[in-house]
Amino acid sequence: MIISKTPFRISFFGGGTDYPVWFKENGGSVLATTINKYCYLSCRFLPPFFEHKHRIVYSKVECVKSNDEIQHPSVRAVLEYLKLENGLEIHHDGDLPARAGLGTSSAFTVGLLHALYALKGKMPQKKQLAKDAIHLEQNVLKEYVGCQDQILAATGGFNQIEFLKENDFLITPITISKERLLDLQSHLLLFFTGLSRTASEMAKTQIEKIPQNEKHLFAMKEMVYEAINVLNSGQDIKEFGKLLHESWMLKRSLCENITNTEIDKIYSTARENGAIGGKLLGAGGGGFFLIFARPEDQPKIIDKLNHLIRVPFEFEDTGSQIIIYQPDYL
Repeated sequence: MIISKTPFRISFFGGGTDYPVWFKENGGSVLATTINKYCYLSCRFLPPFFEHKHRIVYSKVECVKSNDEIQHPSVRAVLEYLKLENGLEIHHDGDLPARAGLGTSSAFTVGLLHALYALKGKMPQKKQLAKDAIHLEQNVLKEYVGCQDQILAATGGFNQIEFLKENDFLITPITISKERLLDLQSHLLLFFTGLSRTASEMAKTQIEKIPQNEKHLFAMKEMVYEAINVLNSGQDIKEFGKLLHESWMLKRSLCENITNTEIDKIYSTARENGAIGGKLLGAGGGGFFLIFARPEDQPKIIDKLNHLIRVPFEFEDTGSQIIIYQPDYL
């Protein structure tokens, strides 16, 4: 039995500049962190006593006789990529719902790659895990996704990720004092809107509109450096929140499907009750909303948004891990 544990992420600034169609021409930059909410994947070789070859358990249960019959696209792609021929049992459990803007799909792909590499007796580097996941999602599955989610899931931590024109990336950990980090964390609230969507479908429209959104995307990229300056310079942390507000105003203008009446109402309610900034996480259309507010203003915001599920969280820095390694060699 192998069990992997892979974190979800919160992206603060630069989302949209991590699409290859953008950064191969203009470079990209993202400021983001992983949080202590995880995707767990357990894998083992399936004993040959069943009619089916594979048993895959997620929101559905699949019992199939061949890889070609697997409906879950990431599972099918990873098995083919790693050339696994033996029967497998795979179970997925997640701390938070899928299709919610926290990079859950990429955490699944990274976690499954990590677990199945371990089942084969291999130890991939974190950067290799990220590159493998990016390749599978973008080139094999042809999904309209960026590159930050896979990198963050694999490496973990609070990082600036720079996307280079030559199709590579650099990861720079954000080095600030523990007190400064806790100050930032104490200003953040995370709410589930109750709305789910498929990131690839949402991103497709945004990618198509990149040529007409160049000015906004350059501005969103620049905000990464402004936010890092706020964190490093000792400015009042509320300036970080003000930048989040500016970034959200830009992002929501990229295309019409990023926000909707319900999402706008959530944010306006938070702002009316003391929030300094905030943003919808992920590609848009639903999922989780991040609110930035002073700790003394948060009880009122929580009360006004009591119809939403609030998810307490902390930053984490481990990235994808193998937490149980008990191989049963065939």
